[in-house]
Amino acid sequence: MRAIWKGSVSFGLVSVPVKLYAATESHDVSFRQVHVKDGGRIKYQRVCSIDGEEVAYADIAKGYETEDGEMVVLTDDDLAELPSTSSREIAVEKFVPREQIDPLLFEKSYYLEPEKTGAKPYALLRQALLEADRMAVVTVALRQRTTVAVLRVRDDVIVLQTMMWPDEVRTPDFSVEVGEVKDAEVKMAQMLVETLAGDFDPAEFEDDYAGAVEALVKAKVEGGEVKRTPTSTKTSGEVVDLLAALQRSVDAAKTARGESPAEAARGAQDASDDAAEQDEKPARKTATRKTAAKQSTAKKAPAKKTAATKKAAAKKTTAKKSTTRKTAARKAS
Repeated sequence: MRAIWKGSVSFGLVSVPVKLYAATESHDVSFRQVHVKDGGRIKYQRVCSIDGEEVAYADIAKGYETEDGEMVVLTDDDLAELPSTSSREIAVEKFVPREQIDPLLFEKSYYLEPEKTGAKPYALLRQALLEADRMAVVTVALRQRTTVAVLRVRDDVIVLQTMMWPDEVRTPDFSVEVGEVKDAEVKMAQMLVETLAGDFDPAEFEDDYAGAVEALVKAKVEGGEVKRTPTSTKTSGEVVDLLAALQRSVDAAKTARGESPAEAARGAQDASDDAAEQDEKPARKTATRKTAAKQSTAKKAPAKKTAATKKAAAKKTTAKKSTTRKTAARKAS
């Protein structure tokens, strides 16, 4: 992990130098908007809603829309005058009971790691939070904005969790009408709760949607249902399967040779079946290799002998020609 912020936690006269790390990461499945015909990605232009012209980045400013629909344009000078802070301090304001913090207020989570010089006061703060069974309410400046957060202990690490401001939590605008609830129904509900009671283990749950999407994409790749575009022949994503990658290469080569997609897919499937059959019979494959090696050796030996015989014959022919030329010369003289 890479630290995204450095500063110190201060409570009373104690200061703990720390590093801040993002504690979570999103594994959400993301899709691209593409042209269904050829798989090309859809691009969007920055167009002004009034004159319909495309706007360059240099001509784009920040605007604040009021409740009555008026647009107020804010310049860089205006934004520079807004209150901001670059403090590197996580200031403990108070220690409060855990049950007083509504989880609805929690926003983002970060791990706090102590610097070498702050290991002892870090352990002291961690122990104090555990024994008091409280959370520390703090103020911290992240991205030049002051926000409220809490410190709590998870395993052996202090976690900082930023919180939303009270006016950011919405109040439900509906009411729940409660009819008559019978004692027998309450007892049955309690029995159901006891039947399903247990301890929470996050490992028992998995993102079946993401897994289903990956399986679907893999099946389409192996089936050759891939849109090839000049800019997407090489992706930054991880290759799903080596065999699938080879099949795609064979399909592309056969298509370039003039074969129809159906023939290419049929040939790729035959290659896949052959590969599977070879994987099921490794012993036979090894024996075949050894036999082939012996046959290859047996064939090479006579080849060397034949080459030697040809060389000797060539020497004899050369010597004979030389003798003939000498005899002719003597006769001529």
